[in-house]
Amino acid sequence: MRMLSKFTIAGAVSAIAATAAQAGDATPKQRFTHEGYTYVYQVKDTKTGQVISGRRYPDAVAFNLAVKNGKVSGISGGQSVAFNVEEARGAASE
Repeated sequence: MRMLSKFTIAGAVSAIAATAAQAGDATPKQRFTHEGYTYVYQVKDTKTGQVISGRRYPDAVAFNLAVKNGKVSGISGGQSVAFNVEEARGAASE
């Protein structure tokens, strides 16, 4: 199974960040495609920051990321990921 790279997640967060600013308490599921994968996710505002959770298809790999104080961290495909939001903004998505 192909694991998500830091830049794949960064691309995901970059696209998510563009819509997260419009998020209320909870948003309906949103989607975008990056490197041949379709990400279906929700963004929720919490007391400690935003939580981005969903699945990457076609392999249905789950991801759950927290955005707090300019940092993104969490689990994607069973692997821990962590990077600065600025790194995601610099990533290109399809």
